[in-house]
Amino acid sequence: MILAHPLVRRIAQVVWLIQRGATLGVRGIVLDDQKRVLLVRHGYTPGWHFPGGAIDRGECARDAVIRELFEETAVSVVGEPVLFGVYTNFQHLSRDHVIAYVIPHYTRGPPPPSSFEIREQGFFPVDDLPGSTTAGTRARLDEVLGRAAARANW
Repeated sequence: MILAHPLVRRIAQVVWLIQRGATLGVRGIVLDDQKRVLLVRHGYTPGWHFPGGAIDRGECARDAVIRELFEETAVSVVGEPVLFGVYTNFQHLSRDHVIAYVIPHYTRGPPPPSSFEIREQGFFPVDDLPGSTTAGTRARLDEVLGRAAARANW
């Protein structure tokens, strides 16, 4: 696949950002009954993250988080995702926003096979996350668990 080459991927990202202006994405925070959280490791950026991604043109945030969770992890949302917060993420761009949802009820099919987008996925104990879990992911998890006050920045 031609987009697998890092330079081609980066050029495509820059073109996409110029055309789009601001970026808007979603993340799904899925906790199970054993106090574990669902995380994914991407093939194109380091660290462990909540599943999620960009909101497609013509798509609402709610539908995007439901779609992304299913595509990346085979999680099917049962009922409604719960809006947790809207954050700015200026780490890479000065116009990125992330909408975080907590997923209180779900079912899960067999996880999709490893791909370039999602290399690994799994549930991890909330108090024993992988060492490379991103700071933003850790901060949001602490907020959801009531261990930290909410912040505006991812």
